[in-house]
Amino acid sequence: MMSSRVFMIWVWAVVVGIPAATGDGWFHGERVYEEAEEAALIYTNVTGVYSPKFHGNESKAVYSPLMVGLTLIPAAAATGAVCLDGTLPGYHLHRGFGSGANSWLIQLEGGGWCNSIRTCVYRKTTRRGSSRYMEKQLAFTGILSNRAEENPDFYNWNRVKVRYCDGASFLGDSENKAAQLQFRGQRIWVAAMQDLMSKGMRNAHQALLSGCSAGGLATILHCDEFSELFPRTTKVKCLSDAGLFLDSLDVAGVRTLRNMYSGVVSLQGVGKNLPRVCTNHLDPTLCFFPQHIIASVKTPLFILNAAYDSWQIQSSLAPPSADPHGLWNDCRKNNARCNPSQIQFLQGFRNRMLRTVRRFSMSKANGMFINSCFAHCQTERQDTWFADDSPVIRNKAIALAVGDWYFGRSAARAVDCAYPCDQTCHNLVFK
Repeated sequence: MMSSRVFMIWVWAVVVGIPAATGDGWFHGERVYEEAEEAALIYTNVTGVYSPKFHGNESKAVYSPLMVGLTLIPAAAATGAVCLDGTLPGYHLHRGFGSGANSWLIQLEGGGWCNSIRTCVYRKTTRRGSSRYMEKQLAFTGILSNRAEENPDFYNWNRVKVRYCDGASFLGDSENKAAQLQFRGQRIWVAAMQDLMSKGMRNAHQALLSGCSAGGLATILHCDEFSELFPRTTKVKCLSDAGLFLDSLDVAGVRTLRNMYSGVVSLQGVGKNLPRVCTNHLDPTLCFFPQHIIASVKTPLFILNAAYDSWQIQSSLAPPSADPHGLWNDCRKNNARCNPSQIQFLQGFRNRMLRTVRRFSMSKANGMFINSCFAHCQTERQDTWFADDSPVIRNKAIALAVGDWYFGRSAARAVDCAYPCDQTCHNLVFK
């Protein structure tokens, strides 16, 4: 057990900085928008720093998570629903049992975006752009766990992790023949849902669409589309984890994330697949930001987000491009090293996030858990989802808050006090 609740992400360079000799996540002068939460997952799973509740005499030394194999979707090729490099998309499915046999949880994988030919060409040489490089098995932990003591409400559901290999949050539909790039995220989404419907999801009594980061954004943008797959008798809801990306000014006064999203939307033909309720009056790039979408989503939606989202701090608020003198280097990697003016800037970001969800929170159907942590993606990590020392708001862990909301046991609109009051956070610290 790590009493400090701080998780050292020593594999950061491996996960984010792969393409660049500089190791800072930049590729020939362009930002590679990968996700820091994977580093956290690698470190957590390897070292076992979380404290699950074990069965009987089972010891921590022998604990191992459920490993689930990759299933490719052969029928996807006929509709052009392929990864960036033209390979088949896929997912990992673990069947439900008992009372959960007719309930389905779909988790959309995250993994950043690619916004130029150069970054997309690189991406297709990784698992983020090709099933050729995807892991053949994935650990199902957190919201995907099959143990009631780790995942109290969804452990016996049919649980699926849909792999992400398009680079536009499952929304693009275009191609670049010269670069041999297929931007077919929307088609992958449709093909995956059709395949799962044929495998029993059409008979679901309950369904939950969820996703982390870029997958959390996809969850928001596909939520109503997901709901329309089912008859009205099916209880359908959506959960976005770390998907509330804000259109914010960075420390240099530039909208870094908006500039990047503009490249994603235009390059990959995303605009035609964005909700018309937004694109009828706003530029498609702005409609890729969930702040312009969440209040109009008809399906019940739960937003889980860290108020000081570590990915947004690193890649949107204080990226190296906005900090040429490295004044934010220490703060960007470790919140304990932020000076008062930097904390004040980050408090402003939290305030904007709270203003963004104000109208959304007025609907009794929606749920919310915004904790004042320096984190990113908290559903698939066991230590943050449901463990002995998980983050809480008013003594309620994330898993219990989500379950209470989904099943209507109690209202679930929890907003944490401002940093540094929450001592239950599992803050990410980057090497």
